[in-house]
Amino acid sequence: MNIGGNQKQRSVYTYLIILIILIIINSAISRFAVITWQIAPGVSGLYFAVAFMIAFALWFGIWGAIAAYFGCFIGAGMTSGLPPNINVYWSLADLWQVLIPLIAFRALGADVGLKTKRDFLIFLIFGLVLNNLVGAAWGSFTITPGVSWKQDIFVSWFISNLIVTIIITPLLLRYITPYIKRSGVYVRNYWI
Repeated sequence: MNIGGNQKQRSVYTYLIILIILIIINSAISRFAVITWQIAPGVSGLYFAVAFMIAFALWFGIWGAIAAYFGCFIGAGMTSGLPPNINVYWSLADLWQVLIPLIAFRALGADVGLKTKRDFLIFLIFGLVLNNLVGAAWGSFTITPGVSWKQDIFVSWFISNLIVTIIITPLLLRYITPYIKRSGVYVRNYWI
């Protein structure tokens, strides 16, 4: 009897279920954010979904990152009428916004619960500024090729993401992380 194999198999099934749940949550939050303050097709002037997506990726690793991509693709892109051929690469903006902090936290050994000043500094650099800068640049320039107002979308995207991320994400990480870690589903590396 291969107990280790069964545990690994059970873990994969657990994370597939978590992935599906996160895609549904991210899609719903993305859609709600876009319909409350849409500034361009699929773009919200206050895209608070990103704050949750960052926390999900830090808690659930690549599963959370994949869910961020599909949550954006479905919730912000498809339901807003964004053409599928643009939506496929435009939704990568949300993927970059969660992958950058995920890689930084894992590579630098930062605690997701933001227990130290160093952890919080890593969050500020990679989970607030750099990731949102890359995501806003990617998203605004891929959604508006040849459009003169793409700079306005970039500035709105970047500033609003900074606001929601600095308000929501540290609270989630500081106060919810201990429960996620105790639940047994926290991803310490990237996959399991």
